[in-house]
Amino acid sequence: MKMSISRRLTKAIAWITPFAAVLAVWSGVGRAEAPAGRFTVQAGTVYDSQTKLTWQQDVTTGFSGWSKAQSYCSSLSLNGTGWRTPTTDELKSIVDTTRTAPAIDTTAFPGTPSEYFWTSSVLPGAASHAWAVHFGMGFAAHFRLNELFRVRCVR
Repeated sequence: MKMSISRRLTKAIAWITPFAAVLAVWSGVGRAEAPAGRFTVQAGTVYDSQTKLTWQQDVTTGFSGWSKAQSYCSSLSLNGTGWRTPTTDELKSIVDTTRTAPAIDTTAFPGTPSEYFWTSSVLPGAASHAWAVHFGMGFAAHFRLNELFRVRCVR
């Protein structure tokens, strides 16, 4: 029996995830911590007083490839324009390593799934790969641009 592409992808991610976590932590790319009390929630956005960034509070309901994630953010008009896909460091800045599944402040960012989220950061020397941050444990790993992940926009 032939397995669907989405099922094969899910199995591959489940198999790769533990190895990616070890690699990310071992390589020093892994974690950042967001201190409690620094977020202000207002009208579907979250302002981070430490980084001065404003985040989309909700996440996309579906999954998209990297290019579609970039387009989605640039066309978002949530309380104004100027949205974009975050860099790896920006997205890691909202990780809360004192929590897991999800590794994020769930008061400021309710409903965040423990899944990968795209960044705008392309892997140096490998334009066919970009970084994504996993909000189950808060680590970063790189993937091919056609992988299907969620996105949370920033401005």
